[in-house]
Amino acid sequence: MPRFVVLLAAVLAVFAAACGGAGDNDAPKDPVENVPQEAGVRERVKVAVNPDEAEFPAPAGKTLEQLANEMTAGPDFALATSIFTTGGDSRMAFGVIGQDGLPVYGPTAVYIAPTPDSPAEGPFVAPADVLLTDARYRSKQAATEDSPFAAIYAAQVRFPKRGQYSVLSATKGADGKFVGATSQIQVSSKGADPIPAVGEEAPKVTTDTLETTKGDEALLDTREPPSDMHEDFAQVVGKKPVALLFATPQLCASQVCGPVADIALQIKAKYGDRMSFIHQEVYVDNDVSKGLREPLRQFNLPSEPWLFVVDKRGKITSRLEGSIGVQQFEDAVKTGL
Repeated sequence: MPRFVVLLAAVLAVFAAACGGAGDNDAPKDPVENVPQEAGVRERVKVAVNPDEAEFPAPAGKTLEQLANEMTAGPDFALATSIFTTGGDSRMAFGVIGQDGLPVYGPTAVYIAPTPDSPAEGPFVAPADVLLTDARYRSKQAATEDSPFAAIYAAQVRFPKRGQYSVLSATKGADGKFVGATSQIQVSSKGADPIPAVGEEAPKVTTDTLETTKGDEALLDTREPPSDMHEDFAQVVGKKPVALLFATPQLCASQVCGPVADIALQIKAKYGDRMSFIHQEVYVDNDVSKGLREPLRQFNLPSEPWLFVVDKRGKITSRLEGSIGVQQFEDAVKTGL
């Protein structure tokens, strides 16, 4: 099974890993406040957090290509999720990367069509979600103020049928004009996805603990420093709510997995008295060539990171693939409480 190597990973891999350090003990703040103010980035992210469907062009029978032709071309559409199905909303997480290699931030939405010359459907708004945690939760692999990628977009998209789709993102600039980026995805039929779904019982997998790794903390957790999120899922599930995160901060192909583990720690500080937070590493012996660890195999995961929130009955209430920001992580946790 492949690692989390989609377009976003390929784009972000060119950036040097940023080093986070210990921070202060202030109360958690609005995640947008962690975004740097330089070059107006914070203000652009702030307006991107709450896009309004009404501010985007209505398709009005136009094809996807016609809509794209009314926008400025140039940015790359960087997918951060890979599983899309019919029968409900699919989460499409992505970044928009300008020709200068830097993220493009602003109110954003996506449009879809089976082909570029087919009538477009949308807009599906894609709120930006901040990836930066408060300083005290940052690891060596963290997203920091110096990281080029401060937020991720995510839209809930409903696909009417399976097959290949063309995708167009539209990001509104300060001048009111739109820049467009395109991509293609494959959509599967509902039921063809083997990964445990919302509403289903979570597989009662045994996750790694300090005991199962014979005291080897480096084997247990590639995060630097290691976290304390290492209970055995099989011993907890069905007794209390659980947030189960499959991620490898050190071995991920991009600056996605590290921030996700850090975000889990920040959310744990708020909800840890009501829910167990468990982080499971991905590769056997932390060696990519040895394949996936058993818990990932039992969940039928084709990629990482993945977050599963499970309520006290053992039922999955939320599942998120790929890049996850602070707000979506917290929203997912709330579904299990």
